Amino acid sequence: MSSEWLEPLALLQGPTAFAAMRDGLALPLQGGPFAFSLLREPGGAIIPPPEEHPALERLTRPLQPFAGMERHRARPLVMGILNCTPDSFSGDGLHLAHEAIIARGHAMLEAGADILDIGGESTRPDALPVTPEEEQARILPVIRALAKSAPVSVDTRHARTMAAALDAGAEIVNDVSALRHDPDAIRVVAQARCPVILMHMRTLDPRTMQREIAYEDAALEVARFLEGRVATLEALGIPRGRICVDPGLGFGKRVGDNLALIARLPLLANLGCTILVGASRKGFIGRISGQAEAGQRVPGSLAMALAAAAQGAHILRVHDVAGTVQALKCVEALAVGFAEG
Repeated sequence: MSSEWLEPLALLQGPTAFAAMRDGLALPLQGGPFAFSLLREPGGAIIPPPEEHPALERLTRPLQPFAGMERHRARPLVMGILNCTPDSFSGDGLHLAHEAIIARGHAMLEAGADILDIGGESTRPDALPVTPEEEQARILPVIRALAKSAPVSVDTRHARTMAAALDAGAEIVNDVSALRHDPDAIRVVAQARCPVILMHMRTLDPRTMQREIAYEDAALEVARFLEGRVATLEALGIPRGRICVDPGLGFGKRVGDNLALIARLPLLANLGCTILVGASRKGFIGRISGQAEAGQRVPGSLAMALAAAAQGAHILRVHDVAGTVQALKCVEALAVGFAEG
């Protein structure tokens, strides 16, 4: 890890967190509902929070609302996935059936989704690329309809599609290539002054990302990559408050790598950015559970969503909005109580 980074450990929530912070035994994680009572130093030693350290201000500083969205009391925001593709790995793509996708989006909002993520190009392993023209034909009518009802992010690697989607009402750009695929992408995001989600992917081509995977420390290497991308954008005038980072579960990772990224998610708090996790229905859940069909991985997806939430994720990107929101509300009630009425 970077020489001045510290990795938060032993997260606390609710009354326990408040008591530990009151007694000087823990510090708030990114100003949110969690507190951390231990830290791992770059050399591996585990220590209580020191009185002074260069990393502490970054780890404890409250985050600005991402895309202007206020956070829930003690649970992540939920991003509903809308795939306008015929070849989504998850089996939920609806090729050019705009009315059906729009209806699905409204159903997600009724079920509690805070954001809708709309994409027209599959980035599953071995997926073939789609032209920006075809991508826009798939998504722009959906964005125009749903942006009237909720914040919308556009899931794309193409600068022309980013610009067209923002003009159609999208508020957020979500790029699996972290604005590396298209040389014009950073310019579009900077000029639009829009929030952006940067994801880690080993290669720029989904057809090669699962080949020859070799991490020594997946959590650390992903964090370093995202650190570099955040620094690049910040140097070009895009502030950290408008940047969300995504460790890219399933994108060029083995099962153990994905699990390490969830378990060590607080490492990304050193970046001072909003953190998104998307585990929903992914192949590593199938490998663990023995469930080959993506649509049958809902229980495993909920388990990973709750695990990511417990490690400080701010946004969960999911296919199954209703089940995820219900599970998160129950965990939130356990942590901080249930408000009657």
